[in-house]
Amino acid sequence: MNKSSVMDTRLWTWRPRFESARGYMAKEIIITTANEIPGKRIVKTLGIVTGSTIRAKHIGKDIIAALRNIVGGEIKEYTEMLSEARKEALQRMENNARKIGADAVIGVRLTTSMISTNAAEILVYGTAVKFKR
Repeated sequence: MNKSSVMDTRLWTWRPRFESARGYMAKEIIITTANEIPGKRIVKTLGIVTGSTIRAKHIGKDIIAALRNIVGGEIKEYTEMLSEARKEALQRMENNARKIGADAVIGVRLTTSMISTNAAEILVYGTAVKFKR
């Protein structure tokens, strides 16, 4: 069975600290679920950019998660796994946007799909754009 969910569309931005190999801060790329950015004029659409990762916990964490599932409550092992996966997928999408010279990624959506009983994929996608300078 394939389970999917889509993040809500409220204004949300991802602004990670990015350090280049030379040791200085690279150009910040705005990442948002909104379709426009107040105060910025989009002059060019560069295309869709994506980032994804597939994660699974090791057998020890799966056993603990199975026991928590029996007694109820939050399964923290999976919460942590998905949080790490979202960050990694967002970073991959940002790297792809950076490669094509984007100033921002708009209309960002995140989806989660169950790949197998113990593995989940996080896919992040949005539209890379350039602003008027």
